Amino acid sequence: MNLDAKIIKPKLGVLELSRQLGNVSQACKVFGYSRDSFYRFKKLYEEGGELALRDIVRQNRPNAKNRVAPELESRVVKMALDNPALGQQRVANELRKEGMFISPGGVRSVWQRHDLETFQKRLNALEAKVAQDGIVLTESQLQALEKAKEEKEAVGEIETEHPGYLIAQDSFYVGNMKGVGRIYQQTVIDTYTKVAFAKLYDRKNALIAADMLTDRVIPFFDANEIPVLRVLTDRGSEYCGNREHHEYELYLDLENIDHTKTKAKSPQTVTGHLKMHHLWAPQNAPPVLFNKLLL
Repeated sequence: MNLDAKIIKPKLGVLELSRQLGNVSQACKVFGYSRDSFYRFKKLYEEGGELALRDIVRQNRPNAKNRVAPELESRVVKMALDNPALGQQRVANELRKEGMFISPGGVRSVWQRHDLETFQKRLNALEAKVAQDGIVLTESQLQALEKAKEEKEAVGEIETEHPGYLIAQDSFYVGNMKGVGRIYQQTVIDTYTKVAFAKLYDRKNALIAADMLTDRVIPFFDANEIPVLRVLTDRGSEYCGNREHHEYELYLDLENIDHTKTKAKSPQTVTGHLKMHHLWAPQNAPPVLFNKLLL
């Protein structure tokens, strides 16, 4: 398949998918095109078939004469890996100090050609290079990787390897029900698959937290022959205590599940994963159950 055919294929694909779905917006979303582009492709295809789409490809193909010199492009790519935290303006300025002239926009164009246009993509490329070549990281590279890790933790992103590697558990006050009293929701999510479990209780303590695991979570993983290796919680009293006298800690010990707790006053890593699942219950529970719920 030549270059023109590779570029035309998704344009034909979005036209065909829209016909099958009967929905232009959905087809455009799948292929990443705007509705304006879709109707432009549709008009050209109806008027001239694949040949018309091929002419668009040729018209929009970048002029190689406008590209930077190969040695300058290589230097831009190398700098992106040497110091991934630098922005396009800073890279252009540093290269100017070396007697190499390129605009900030030119730097970004080079990055885009090599899939390096975002800080995260440059970090991914650096990590791949380290894994492949076993290079020793410089101080600036280490700082960039450490900064990215801190930012992930700040917004609740956790590195996880496979299903069951890490589950997160938290409790949530739902509201007050007449004749029952306070209602709490225990929520657990597998941080790899995002499969979530929720159950309502009329109290919040260590026994309830353990019941959530033994009643809903562990049976599910056991049925799928997936061991649960670690659980992440905040430092609430229902999750933390003396292992010998604390039902939750005792249950984890019996199941051989490691317990990781968030830093004091920093529960973002738990709530970041569970927030949307906490919000689910009041909005989607049967009206008969919550018709007298006072939120």
